[in-house]
Amino acid sequence: MESILEPATKMQQSDRGIRLSFSTSNDGLMLKQIQAVHVPDGRAIDVRPLLHIVEDILSFAAPSGDAIVETGKQATGTEAFQHQTNYQTNITDMLETLSFLIDRISIEMARKCSETREEHATTMSILSMVSNYPWDAKLVIALSAFAVNYGEFWLLAQCYTSNQLAKNLAILKQVPGILQHSTMLKSRFDTIKDLITAMLDIAKCLVDMDHIPVAIYWTIRSMLATASQITGLSGSENELSSHNLYAVDAIIYELQFLSSLESWELSSSVHKLSTMHSHLVGLLAICHKQIDERKFIEAYQNLQYLFNAGQIDNIKVLKALINPKDDPLPLVDGTNKKRIYEESRRQSNSLDQNPYELVWLPVLDSSVSLSKIKQRIFENLTATMTWFTLRHPSLLNRAVFKFIKEEWGFEQKPIVVVLDPQGRVTCSNAIHMMWIWGNLAFPFTIAKEDALFEAETLTLDFLVDGIDPVILKWISEERFIFLYGGEDIEWIRNFTHTVKTAARACGIAMEMVYVGKRNPKENIRRNMAIINEEKLSHCLPDITAIWYFWIRIESMWNSKHQLGKADENDPTTQEIMTLLSYDGGEGYGWALLGKGSTEFTKARGTTFLTCLSDYNLWAEDVQTKGLVSAIHDYFLQNPTPHQCNRLVLPATASRLPEMVTCSECRRTMERYILYHCCDE
Repeated sequence: MESILEPATKMQQSDRGIRLSFSTSNDGLMLKQIQAVHVPDGRAIDVRPLLHIVEDILSFAAPSGDAIVETGKQATGTEAFQHQTNYQTNITDMLETLSFLIDRISIEMARKCSETREEHATTMSILSMVSNYPWDAKLVIALSAFAVNYGEFWLLAQCYTSNQLAKNLAILKQVPGILQHSTMLKSRFDTIKDLITAMLDIAKCLVDMDHIPVAIYWTIRSMLATASQITGLSGSENELSSHNLYAVDAIIYELQFLSSLESWELSSSVHKLSTMHSHLVGLLAICHKQIDERKFIEAYQNLQYLFNAGQIDNIKVLKALINPKDDPLPLVDGTNKKRIYEESRRQSNSLDQNPYELVWLPVLDSSVSLSKIKQRIFENLTATMTWFTLRHPSLLNRAVFKFIKEEWGFEQKPIVVVLDPQGRVTCSNAIHMMWIWGNLAFPFTIAKEDALFEAETLTLDFLVDGIDPVILKWISEERFIFLYGGEDIEWIRNFTHTVKTAARACGIAMEMVYVGKRNPKENIRRNMAIINEEKLSHCLPDITAIWYFWIRIESMWNSKHQLGKADENDPTTQEIMTLLSYDGGEGYGWALLGKGSTEFTKARGTTFLTCLSDYNLWAEDVQTKGLVSAIHDYFLQNPTPHQCNRLVLPATASRLPEMVTCSECRRTMERYILYHCCDE
């Protein structure tokens, strides 16, 4: 009995000693041997399609112990065909080049695993065969050769009970005898499956990385260890069939012991490869992070270069802004809601009617995913827009996000950056002149903005613009018009009653228009309803008209500031600041009295009420000076104590001024930070 077991035992022990001694050897010494047979010839090869096929083969084989117990169970044809992918047509040329090499390596694996257990020598021999290939290609080619042998074995195991040809081949390969002992070999098959999973993980990781020879070496070693187990199974079947029953029992006992021991050795290989894989995944994550950061820097620098260099047209800069990810249809045409490519704007019919186009870029941090609520808001906004819009905020990459914030000063409020036909920025924010003048400001350049302000004075019709045709009619009829604002409804009742009383006393018809406050909320809507119901005065048409009235005044200040003319020597700026400080102040409202488009005067609400109550003091001047001038002189002759003026500017306004002069006392205003929350 001892003589029967001794050769097999010694062979297994000898092989185990070789593997254990080498598995603890110095990877540095091994690296020198590996690099000595690495002689790349510069060829470039994309092995991903080949790796997909290998992964399919190993996946369909799937030698789990539980599945093997059900001997001869065949994978369904439907499942196999459903798993077909498009890489088959792309890999034909590659296989014509590599098929002979793959066959050579598969034969080498099968022959050496049968004849000798010198896995290191065999591994180096295989590495020599693929010496001219890049590192990732070396591994995938070797893995393909392993998959040929491995897939053939398990194909026979799955089909031999239902296919006569497979059955005959399986008998020659001694597959049925192996499967009869599958329960005993379950732990070994499970470990083989784990090792194959680790090999695939390494391969997929290395396809994205170069120059990782040690990992490739150990992965090929693991292939040989697995192939040896499959070859050893056939050999054990020979040994079992050539001895009597008693000897077979002893051999089975010995094989069970060796199987457990070798399963442990395979598990050690699994652990080694898994550790390598974890390390490589970490390195890959670092590499991807560094690559992404480098791409981000290069994309940002490219944007800076494009906008500083002259271009033939604006398509190149628009592509860098709108479509850096090469989306085939990045834009949505607001007129028909169809997705288009950015260059197709050239064929847009809108250019026949308008000399410019608007493209909305929803600027959101791409690192933050869009919630369902924000997604609905975005879709609703897109549905209402008649111009071009970016299909989705995620198309705006991080470099563009940074460029828009840092180069164009975007915070939270919308901005309109104007590009000329050559892609040059002619105005970093034209939204203010658009609110003020609309299309009259075309081509929306700084020079045009300055020229419009030079030709304009702050008059009643300029303030009201075309918001309400009724007011424009009154202006053309040279009527006296009060514009007034505020939140306190009791003050509004008192003010309108006092104006009507003074008008009757003067015998002059006066119109009144309620203009509310900036950023109108529900309380302004309630005031409008009360004013209309009680017929206190006229109101702007709706809450949107009130918002538009104030956004134009705010835009006038921003425009002046953008032009560098928001100083105490500019009369228009001072008038605008006074109106904004009236609106930003606490207490009662304010009022502005004008006639036609040439003259007006203004004051806080309490001052105007006092003036109207003191009608007898300025009544005589009305005949000689006119109503507006008489009231204006009264304000000058009866100055009120200086009150705290508050000029509230949004923190999101780009490039806030370091210093602002009070429009009343001309002193420098103190600067505060205001946090405001309103649930209306």
